[in-house]
Amino acid sequence: MKKTFVKSIAFLIPGAGMLGCSSEPVETKRPNIVFIMADDHAYQAISAYSDELIQTPNIDRLANEGAIFTRATVTNSICAPSRAVMLTGKHSFINGKVDNHMPFDWEQPNFPKLMQANGYQTAMIGKIHMDGIPQGFDFSMVLPGQGHYFNPDFLIEGERIQIEGYVSDIITETTLDWLKNKRDPDKPFALLYHHKAPHREWEPAERHYREFTQRTFREPATLFDDYEGRGNAAKTAEMNILKHMNWAGDSKLYPETMEELGIEPTVLNPFNESWDLQAFERTIGRYNEEQKAAWDEVYGPINEEFKKQYPSMSEEDLMRWRFQRYMQDYLGTIAGIDEGVGQVLDYLDEAGLAENTIVVYTSDQGFYLGEHGWFDKRFMYEESFRTPLLIRYPKEIKPGTEIDKLVQNLDFAPTFLDYTGIEAPEEMQGESFRKLVAGKTDQWRDAVYYTYYEYPSVHMVKRHYGVATERYKLIHFYYDIDEWEMYDLETDPMEMSNIYHDTAYADVQKMLHEKLDSLREYYGDSDELNQKFLKSYLEHQARRRDR
Repeated sequence: MKKTFVKSIAFLIPGAGMLGCSSEPVETKRPNIVFIMADDHAYQAISAYSDELIQTPNIDRLANEGAIFTRATVTNSICAPSRAVMLTGKHSFINGKVDNHMPFDWEQPNFPKLMQANGYQTAMIGKIHMDGIPQGFDFSMVLPGQGHYFNPDFLIEGERIQIEGYVSDIITETTLDWLKNKRDPDKPFALLYHHKAPHREWEPAERHYREFTQRTFREPATLFDDYEGRGNAAKTAEMNILKHMNWAGDSKLYPETMEELGIEPTVLNPFNESWDLQAFERTIGRYNEEQKAAWDEVYGPINEEFKKQYPSMSEEDLMRWRFQRYMQDYLGTIAGIDEGVGQVLDYLDEAGLAENTIVVYTSDQGFYLGEHGWFDKRFMYEESFRTPLLIRYPKEIKPGTEIDKLVQNLDFAPTFLDYTGIEAPEEMQGESFRKLVAGKTDQWRDAVYYTYYEYPSVHMVKRHYGVATERYKLIHFYYDIDEWEMYDLETDPMEMSNIYHDTAYADVQKMLHEKLDSLREYYGDSDELNQKFLKSYLEHQARRRDR
């Protein structure tokens, strides 16, 4: 597909003809890349963005010594599709990975393949959440599927091996071993260091759950949101902390505690109550005796105290209790990531690699930390649409740089290729933000496009697509509903009031519809593609039920 839209639609990107073609000279010594990605790491849980919940001093180093992006977004807020976009530089409906269930075609080009073919040594360590052996890597050690927090299995060059220990520590230790002992020092390298944490169900390392279960965290202003002022999509989603979070797997109530108190397992459409109890078994089923004893020493008393409190607790009390349990475990897993990032940054400094190494920290998407009463992601609303992005490259990026432009995960592949002097294939749809972050241009897109497909499924977030500018957002929910929502982020940053039918915004609505139509045409999306992917998805779900 030809990239003609950016050049022909002047209102989207002034001077956009400059984008996507680097005039930077290729250095003799090409830069290394360490690309760090966490899973479901909310920007609210990085102290460089907000220090209300947790301190992340090592991740913050990238912001202090490089750049922080305050409006980085994703194209599809769900795990595997986001990773496919990151690798290919193409929207989900082009690379084919529209949801967590449909297969990913590893045969298509990705940026590690191109770097590998151009003299780079490449490695993928951690989570990728896509079936098949990762292509484009000289070394790969990845978790099968979601993976486990304790004593996880890894696919090491395709061979399944269980490793005893805590997953974040294992991923960091393997990363450091590759950097120190496995890489060729005569070649530039691209290393994907990708964490499982803080993905559900949240299991911190013992050193952190002992610490974090003692803490109390501030509640978001919208914790008790009743979803008035919005359409049916928000009201029917199954992401409420009180109503839809697993009691056993997420809140860590023992099944016997639930039975004693008469608490029924959580039922999520289209799953049954066994999902809750299976989640608990996944949580502790792989622990050895020592790990289980340490777990019981901390979570046992939490269960006993809850038994005393539960008979007199109101729904509001239960919501507050479950929110605290959520934050204690979720944030505890992030502490382990931050320690690992610090170890890797320290090694780059000690080995004299920091000056010529681009280090990026991001997440596959954002996450709700109680905003709107929710956990999880999927929606185009800010908390899951936005993602953390920090980048350090001493040769080009000034310390303390802040970028408020609308970059997307779509842009990672062409940006990395730009830095390494490799031409991005025409089929890549993102744009390099190299000049933007270096302060050499302020020309950038003023609108981004978003899609979400995984419905009906767990959490029951409606299918939707939309457009966002720096101030406004337009979303279309479709399939079993046909509803439009529009938000003014300047006057309503928490997205509490749908202004789509507000006549005072008639001109804005018209402008957003025009942008949306133009972006869909440029990127190659259509209602026909939506129907194609819907049909494939429903057929796939039917086959799963039949099995």
